[in-house]
Amino acid sequence: MLGVVSFFADVSSEIVYPLVPIFLTTVLGAPVAIVGLIEGVAESTASVVKFFSGWWSDRLPKRLPLVLGGYGLAALGKLLLGLAGAWPLVLTARFIDRLGKGVRGSPRDALIADSTAPDQRGRAYGLHRSMDTAGAVVGPLLALALVAWLDEALRTVFLLAVIPGVLSTLAVLFVREPARAQPKPRVVESSSGAAKPATGLGSLDRRLVLFLMASLIFAIGNSSDIFLLLRAKQLGLSTTAAILGYVVFNFVYMSAAYPIGALSDRIGRRGIFVAGLALFTATYVGFAVISTPTLVWPLFAVYGLYMACTDGVGKALVSDFAPAEKRGAMLGLYGTITGVATFAASVLAGLLWDYVGVPAPFMLGAAAAVIAGALLLLAGGTSPAQPVRS
Repeated sequence: MLGVVSFFADVSSEIVYPLVPIFLTTVLGAPVAIVGLIEGVAESTASVVKFFSGWWSDRLPKRLPLVLGGYGLAALGKLLLGLAGAWPLVLTARFIDRLGKGVRGSPRDALIADSTAPDQRGRAYGLHRSMDTAGAVVGPLLALALVAWLDEALRTVFLLAVIPGVLSTLAVLFVREPARAQPKPRVVESSSGAAKPATGLGSLDRRLVLFLMASLIFAIGNSSDIFLLLRAKQLGLSTTAAILGYVVFNFVYMSAAYPIGALSDRIGRRGIFVAGLALFTATYVGFAVISTPTLVWPLFAVYGLYMACTDGVGKALVSDFAPAEKRGAMLGLYGTITGVATFAASVLAGLLWDYVGVPAPFMLGAAAAVIAGALLLLAGGTSPAQPVRS
């Protein structure tokens, strides 16, 4: 049911997402640096809130109220976007939309882990990501159809995107949350021999801390996907072709997320995550150096494989290592530290694009992925304990 909820939410978001940079730059006349600023603020807002909502959900008897509120805020953000007449109003709309994403994300992801056996977490997160990303395939196709039907009246398209957003909110009402016992905090022995609650980063699994550090390094170069769409346009693709390239990315991601997640249950998650970083590196180097528009299509496909190897697998890995009583908070922390870095990466990417050159933001992303992957490979003990075998 959470997959159904996410499907409708992503249909709504992905009708809007590929059109926002075009709306900003062609309709409202905003520079690319403003596009980076808006996307950076939007995504970092979602990420910062994820920690607090996850921490709060650990302390509530039910996580679903936060999930419901988050999807409702996202629908409201789409409505405000359709009413925007200047880029500051677009910033406000994107802020509210992504605030909703932040409120719902960690409680939802923790609920998936709460409902799943440890030896099936990769499969469960992969299934959710596949259903979520199915919406990201349908959404841009609907956007293209609406743009053609409405003669590029983008504001009207944004208002119509509110409908699947409302459906996603209503679908939350059909989710049944299993009973969850409130786990007792872990304790450690103090220097005096007395037991005390385990708190702070020092109480966390070393493998989790290392993974969070590597994810932070990677996120410093992982700017918004908006820049991939702008690069496709800059290479000469039409708006329709650029959006279809984004559909290719999401179709590959949707198709691969479940089998790759299931594979991570069997062979461990670290190697798959590092392979995803290698695919990201290849994609970003490709976007930096290509001059032929047709090469955008295979690069979007490789980018979809990168997402399938890292998104759900990363969440499953955090769930493997996080204490049960801190699961929501740790999933939120994972989103927060990467999202704050993504804000800086998106703003920096816009500035590099405008003042250094188009390839610069992509080469920065590739370098960050290489460093993060090397850190995970060189440091031992980062894989889940023992792969599950049939």
